Amino acid sequence: MMNGGNQSQCSSSTSFSSSSQQDTDMEDDRMIALILTEEYANLDGAVARRLSDLAPVPHIPRINSFIPNLSDASLDHQRLIQRLNLYGLREVKVSGDGNCQFRALSDQMYKSPEYHKHVRKEIVKQLKDSRSLYEGYVPMKYKRYYKRMAKSGEWGDHVTLQAAADKFAAKICLLTSFRDTCFIEIMPQYRAPRCELWLSFWSEVHYNSLYEIQVAPIQPKPRKKHWLF
Repeated sequence: MMNGGNQSQCSSSTSFSSSSQQDTDMEDDRMIALILTEEYANLDGAVARRLSDLAPVPHIPRINSFIPNLSDASLDHQRLIQRLNLYGLREVKVSGDGNCQFRALSDQMYKSPEYHKHVRKEIVKQLKDSRSLYEGYVPMKYKRYYKRMAKSGEWGDHVTLQAAADKFAAKICLLTSFRDTCFIEIMPQYRAPRCELWLSFWSEVHYNSLYEIQVAPIQPKPRKKHWLF
């Protein structure tokens, strides 16, 4: 479901070895479980209706290959702002600390970016458990790739987005800053989506969580700088 009721419930589990860490993480899991026990709501499609005139571009999983220079990124940012304004959308901005994709997904699913470690762990588990689905898109030793992705601060890419769609049975929609690609849609490969997650995607390297402007949560001033802000 989408914003204002778009925080979808997607099942997962965690376990930890350290007893002190375990207590903290068990409490996190209990909080997540409260969300997960709610019944799935129908997709209300609020943001989707606003973007109904856009034809989504088919998604091709790939790893990050380049970082735009400051000039190109600034132009892209202005383009993204114009698109957000045009469609009446607002970003909930997450920290540009290398975890932004996972933070944005966490915000869409759990109404908070702070479960990004949990989200990353589940995506990496999907990569490990379903190697045949993703290995062909990774131009390096696959084990090296998913071990790298397990590290906090490692940028998520289009392969991890596909793994997230598959793991959480989510339709992931990206409103982008690209000149020729406004809207990218990532569908789960082998089952129907039961939730929609909406992200903004800036210059190939930064993600934020996306809401209709009327229902976007009030966001405190971030303590960490966003990428290139």
